[in-house]
Amino acid sequence: MRMVRWEPFGEFDTLFTRLVPSLRRLQLEGSGKKLDWAPSADISETDKEFVIRAELPAVNKEDVQVTLDDGMLTIKGERKQHKDDKNEKFHRVESFYGSFERSFSLPDNTNADTIRCESKDGILTVHIPKTETPKQKAKQITVQ
Repeated sequence: MRMVRWEPFGEFDTLFTRLVPSLRRLQLEGSGKKLDWAPSADISETDKEFVIRAELPAVNKEDVQVTLDDGMLTIKGERKQHKDDKNEKFHRVESFYGSFERSFSLPDNTNADTIRCESKDGILTVHIPKTETPKQKAKQITVQ
């Protein structure tokens, strides 16, 4: 079993920085990282697999990299800003562009060899199959 450090306010911090992107940019600039945005992701589970769906609108699948290292699945890439018309003046830009990265800790009962990804309609779907875990019988342990 892998030990994972518990951070009681970790989820709150993630939610807060995702809701306030300008603060996230300031936080990342201060840490030396060059990340401009973070895609939202939904994680679900069935009897046979875990599924991660990341929203990546206007991101080419060639610009996305999914890696698995030591039980940590990482999705990273870049959304490039399109500058087709040089005469076009923008009055407001609310879309985020640049590099992104999201990491997810996988449970022990996953099959790393059969993970597969697909990209369709701006959604990256990562299928993470589960492995069969043998049911352990109760065992009496004597107290000495």
